[in-house]
Amino acid sequence: METLQRRIERSWEGPEIDEDAVHEAMAGLDRGALRVAEPTEGGWVVHAWLKQAILLYFRIQPMQEGGYGAYVFHDKIPLKTDLVAQSVRVVPPGTVRYGAHIEPGCVIMPGYVNIGAYVGAGSMVDTWATVGSCAQIGRGVHLSGGVGIGGVLEPPGARPVIVEDGAFLGSRCVVVEGLHVGQEAVLGAGVTLTASTPILDVTGPEEVEHRGWVPPRSVVIPGMRPKAFPSGSYSVPCALIIGQRKESTDRKTSLESVLREFSLPI
Repeated sequence: METLQRRIERSWEGPEIDEDAVHEAMAGLDRGALRVAEPTEGGWVVHAWLKQAILLYFRIQPMQEGGYGAYVFHDKIPLKTDLVAQSVRVVPPGTVRYGAHIEPGCVIMPGYVNIGAYVGAGSMVDTWATVGSCAQIGRGVHLSGGVGIGGVLEPPGARPVIVEDGAFLGSRCVVVEGLHVGQEAVLGAGVTLTASTPILDVTGPEEVEHRGWVPPRSVVIPGMRPKAFPSGSYSVPCALIIGQRKESTDRKTSLESVLREFSLPI
C-alpha cells in the first residue's frame, strides 16, 4: 500500500497520471480493502491520498452511457456490480456508485451512495437518503427517509462525515462538513448538523456545548437559541441533547424505547 500511495501522490503532484495506480486504488475502495478514513486506537485517520485517487479518477474517466433495463444514464463513474456475491440488496432506483463499499446485509432503498463511501454491515439507507462521497457509515445504522449525509472530497485531508455503529438518524436529518456522530446516537427528525452548529447538552444544570461531534448514545432534537445582531436579537438553529439512549444488549428494543420515551418523530 505504501508503494501505491507514493504512485498516487506522484500523480497528484506531477504532470502525468499513473492510470494503473488510480484504477488499483479505486478497485481497493470498491471491494473494501481500502478506506478513505478508518478507526484506530488513537481515533479516526483520514487517508488523503485515497481522496486524491478519487479526484484523479474523475480526470481520467471518459463520459460513458450505461443503463439498467430502460433506465439510461450518462456519466463518468459506472455503477457498482456483483451485488449478489456481496450479499447487498439494492431496491430500484437505488444507486451505488463504483468505488463505494457496502458490507453484507445492507439494504439500499431508492437512495444514493456516492464514490468513496463505506457502509457497514446490516445498515439501511432508506428511501431518498443520500450518502455523500467518502462518508463512513458504521454497522447497524439506520438512515431514515430523506437523510442527507454530506460528501467531503476537498481538501483531500479533510475529515469526511462519520456515523458510528448503531446510530439512528430520523427523517430529513442533514449531517455535513465532517460531523462525527457517535455510536448508538439518535437524531430526531429534521436535525441539521454542520461544522458550526452548536450541539448543546441540556440534560444537566448547565449546558455543555459540542461542535462537530455528537457523543455516543445521545438523543438529539432540533433547537433554537437567541443571538444578538446589529439589527436586533434573532433565533438561530442549534441542536439539543435531551437525554441518553440506555445501554442494552437488544439494540432494537432500546431504540424503540428511546423513541417512545422522548416522543421523537422519526
